[in-house]
Amino acid sequence: MALTAFDPDVEKRINQIIGGIRNLPTPPIVFEQIQKVINDPNASSAKVAKILGEDAAMSVKVLKLTNSAFYGLSREVESVKHAVTIIGLEAVRNLVLSASVLNMFKSDNSNKEFHEEFWRHSLATAVAARVIAQKFKNGTIFNPDPAFTSGLVHDIGRIVICCFLPADHARIMDELRSKQELLVYEAEEKILGFNHAHLGSHLIKSWKLPDRMAEAIAFHHNPQDENGSQNYAHLVCLADHLAHVVFPPTIVENSHHMLPAGVSEILGLDETGLEGLKGNLMEEYMKAETFMKMAGVG
Repeated sequence: MALTAFDPDVEKRINQIIGGIRNLPTPPIVFEQIQKVINDPNASSAKVAKILGEDAAMSVKVLKLTNSAFYGLSREVESVKHAVTIIGLEAVRNLVLSASVLNMFKSDNSNKEFHEEFWRHSLATAVAARVIAQKFKNGTIFNPDPAFTSGLVHDIGRIVICCFLPADHARIMDELRSKQELLVYEAEEKILGFNHAHLGSHLIKSWKLPDRMAEAIAFHHNPQDENGSQNYAHLVCLADHLAHVVFPPTIVENSHHMLPAGVSEILGLDETGLEGLKGNLMEEYMKAETFMKMAGVG
């Protein structure tokens, strides 16, 4: 199944944009190596620890995140091997990806306000996705770790547009200022001919991440359309919605963020359940300070 159901000419343009950005960051080699090891049925914590041991900076980041309030472990984890044993291979892989993405697009002084709000929303969506995954049928349907990462990178196309297509980004922001009824992805489509979800899904695929994640990103604004995300698009859509409601945007962006029909029902939630998730999101987000520091957001 194609990742997105839109004009092939648009897809070609997106591929040209991604291919033409010479300094577009990519995940570090350590992530690719860990991907290969974890896909091996004989994978072991020792193998993953050995790979991480060759990247001291990444090892430090994984240990910082593992020992952060986000995981709430009862005692400090002192080695990467111990971290793999305690939180699991899948969790470590997603921590490596999260740390890599946060570092690749780390906030700087150019368009600092946008960067800070982008990362706050991305992290809030990641936390919400993890909470939903844990709550839905007692965590038996969605793995909370890739759910978190999918939420973290769901808008990655927006930061690519901001960093590498600055003139287009400025035009999009002007469009949003002048037409309050427009949503972000609608303004992007008007200016670029595609939106950040399309761009982000292609970027994720170029990083050789799971198609399920790429499809979740591609369809997080329209999860009701046929896609191959295994309902992760519904999960990310709801997480994105909750993040907007609990932490409304403060810079130019329309905040009438409506939840598409059927999303709550598919995830087995009524109004009471949604209110409960809002409270959970607020509580868990406060534990994610370490992730924000890695993004350069105070």
